[in-house]
Amino acid sequence: MSLNSILSTYNMKHLTILFSLFVATTVTVKAQGNSVPLVYNVENTAASQKAPKMLPPDQLPVIRDLPDALQGVKKFKQWSKRRNVISSQIQHYGIGRKPAVDPSQVKARMDGDTLIVDVTVGGETLTLRSTIQYPSVGQPPYALMVGSSGISLPRQLFADRPIALMTFHEKQVNDYGQFGRHHERGEHNFDRLYPDLKDNGAYSEWAWGFSRLLDGLQQLGPEVTKIDMSHIGVTGCSYAGKMALYCGAFDERVALTIAQEPGGGGAAAWRKSHELTLSGKNLEDLDKTDYHWFMESQRENFHGDSVYRLPYDQHELCALVCPRALLLLGNPDYEWLADDSMLPSAQAARKVWDAFGIADRMGWSIVDGHGHCQLPQSQFPEVQAFIDKFLLGRDADTSDVRKVEIKKK
Repeated sequence: MSLNSILSTYNMKHLTILFSLFVATTVTVKAQGNSVPLVYNVENTAASQKAPKMLPPDQLPVIRDLPDALQGVKKFKQWSKRRNVISSQIQHYGIGRKPAVDPSQVKARMDGDTLIVDVTVGGETLTLRSTIQYPSVGQPPYALMVGSSGISLPRQLFADRPIALMTFHEKQVNDYGQFGRHHERGEHNFDRLYPDLKDNGAYSEWAWGFSRLLDGLQQLGPEVTKIDMSHIGVTGCSYAGKMALYCGAFDERVALTIAQEPGGGGAAAWRKSHELTLSGKNLEDLDKTDYHWFMESQRENFHGDSVYRLPYDQHELCALVCPRALLLLGNPDYEWLADDSMLPSAQAARKVWDAFGIADRMGWSIVDGHGHCQLPQSQFPEVQAFIDKFLLGRDADTSDVRKVEIKKK
């Protein structure tokens, strides 16, 4: 068939969408000589798998050490099934269900540089708006870094690079904030669409909203949005660092997740934080986190020593990002952030990437001597390397990013 015949059958919009999907599913599936994907073009590759049976909390076995994230996994092709188990456990016992959305329920459009996504469920519509800041260099389609509640990483890390920036305004989904007035459970925009999920924690609802923005970008295609769906990143700091981690873990279209100082409930293991609390540390553990973020039942079922009945721990939340790229950033100047719990959690999580020969896609940098959410220049190299390699496809060394620098005593 001639090119003219093809163009008469499909308009350029359809051709561009087909080409972008082809690139996302072929070019990104080979890296450094292996066949482990760098990213996927669907939100959840295990969507067709059944959720495993969940035991009542009082019937769960006591597990003192961090659970084995690779339980039963010998080859990468088995990871999807194990990943589905971990994802189901986190939703069932921790944050609440992240509901799937049919593409027909999402309608997207651009108003200038602003992406607008309408999600309609049960006759109720929730609208998300985010403005895309396009780079002044390079040519579209561009890589995109999404900031959960904003990007606290220094802007010079993105200067002179063909990376677009966008903020996910989480209050459009669930308006809970740490400061100021807010609604309670059952009163959020999300609850209008899913009244049966009013007991959800904010992190499942925010992850759901983030995915709807990606739906909108995917629906419109790169010829409209100027965005390359195979190079999407997400980042955030503090409570938004947790948010970024949950968003990246629960959407496999994200190529790079950078969780900056996420604290307890993010990358820090609940078990380790409980033990440190017993030793006199004042940090964010399962009993002292903000329960607007999690289901109240998590505290009821796993408080105190009951945490050892939790069938997963936060290293497995990190592992959900695998085989995609993850960088964890810590700040030990703030005891509350529980970096003493994040480090063993990160080490346990990295074993998953290592098992598949892709340890260069996961790392951590824990450095003191700076303010909260104020990345020091000493951490710039590893952050820049992950951005260059996994958002831009450039040659950068991320083979052994396991940095811990604590100068203060």
